[in-house]
Amino acid sequence: MLRAILVSICLMSPAVLAQPSAITVKARAIINGDGRVMTGNVVTVRDGKIAAIGSAAGPFTIDLGDATLLPGFIDTHVHIDWHFNAEGRYHTGPEPPEQNVMYAAENAYVTLMAGFTTIQSVGSPRDKALRDALARGVLPGPRLLSSLGQIGNAKATPDELRAIVRQRKADGADLVKIFASASIRDGGTPTMTQEQLDAACGEAKLQGLRSMVHAHSPEAMMRAARAGCTVVEHGALATPEALRLLADRGVYFDPNIGLVTQNYLENKARFLGIGNYTEEGFASMEKGLALKDQMFPAALKTPGLKIVMGTDAVAGAHGQNMREVLERVKSGQTPVEAIRSLTSVSAESLGLDKQIGTIAPGFAADLVAVAGDPLTDIGALARVQFVMRGGRVYRGSAP
Repeated sequence: MLRAILVSICLMSPAVLAQPSAITVKARAIINGDGRVMTGNVVTVRDGKIAAIGSAAGPFTIDLGDATLLPGFIDTHVHIDWHFNAEGRYHTGPEPPEQNVMYAAENAYVTLMAGFTTIQSVGSPRDKALRDALARGVLPGPRLLSSLGQIGNAKATPDELRAIVRQRKADGADLVKIFASASIRDGGTPTMTQEQLDAACGEAKLQGLRSMVHAHSPEAMMRAARAGCTVVEHGALATPEALRLLADRGVYFDPNIGLVTQNYLENKARFLGIGNYTEEGFASMEKGLALKDQMFPAALKTPGLKIVMGTDAVAGAHGQNMREVLERVKSGQTPVEAIRSLTSVSAESLGLDKQIGTIAPGFAADLVAVAGDPLTDIGALARVQFVMRGGRVYRGSAP
């Protein structure tokens, strides 16, 4: 895979970098970030942004034939530098920075090839070098946001938590990631008090940062909602009461039902014996799958609950992000709502709803084409044929 990344970088000069400033892309149909089929089927891209949407007429720079065009996909929760080492095991120890960033670059590359043009990694301080390189356009990969670390010290005082948030801001983080409950492998019980979450999420808001909260138990979820945190992750043990409070307080919810646990179980031998990846922990994850079968339908029935698309992709899962969406539709989400979660709703949760997640003039030219119609066959979203980020073609035919 490293060879594929290096080849892609080489191709960026001059073939990709020399793309014309204006490109017209034609497809069978365009589905926008609200799940609506648009009246036009041609997108004009100029200088990295969408300039116009119209109907077919005349020659086109890129003709995608029977493919369906959508906004670039968004995954709001990944761990981009998690990887298996040369021994095939989940890597947890120290490693040279250049080795870490190349594993992360590989993960970013396969994620982009799967149609994900924006991802949010939570979080390692080592994400910063990759984030900045991707922003400069010198590596092929998605737009990357990062928390540059995690906040999980349950013994920290409210003032100490505020200080940590301020330090994250100074470090250049895009958000803060907070652990408010134990892992589901350890029972998912609450680990932070209401006062602690009030301090952490309140300070994040003062600093202009969003806050993501890891919470499995209903009480941990409700504490996050009362604290005004931005988004709650996981919620394996969620109750209708906890889900209603998220909806009432406008807190986004990211249930992670279709990839992360399945990936752990599929790669059990690569994780087993490391930290809390024990036989007991894997048994808890097995039970967690059944809990998610109950939780997600309840979330779908909660009026006003804003569900975003995040996978919690870890080592072994990068590039398979679309499995999350397919599982959500299998579990009752409509294709339209799945597409909205994958694009416009997730963009809104990132504070980027005026820049990405929608095909409209002035928005970033992040475009993905898939084989088939995802409104009638959600599996089409996994059949990616064309990827453009910021007006640059990374997969499919470049002009």
